[in-house]
Amino acid sequence: MIVVEGTIRVRDLQSARSDMEAMINASRAEAGCIDYAYAIDLLDPTLIRVSERWENREALSRHLKTEHIARWRARWDEIGISDRSLRVYDAEPEGF
Repeated sequence: MIVVEGTIRVRDLQSARSDMEAMINASRAEAGCIDYAYAIDLLDPTLIRVSERWENREALSRHLKTEHIARWRARWDEIGISDRSLRVYDAEPEGF
């Protein structure tokens, strides 16, 4: 299993919310996606915690080439996405 974990900063959550919801829904529908989530940091509402789980690196690679990723990235300047910091880990599946 592949885990992606990190943060992004968003200037205005209200303006970014519909784009973020679309990204989550499209990503969760992908083959190989185990989980895909964004969470608002309670102490800093401009900080979004990113959590993704993929079956394997191939599924993550396919994800990075999707149309919804391209649309999401194209919107970053307009909705104020910055300070992107993501890490990728190989992990044991649950229940090991």
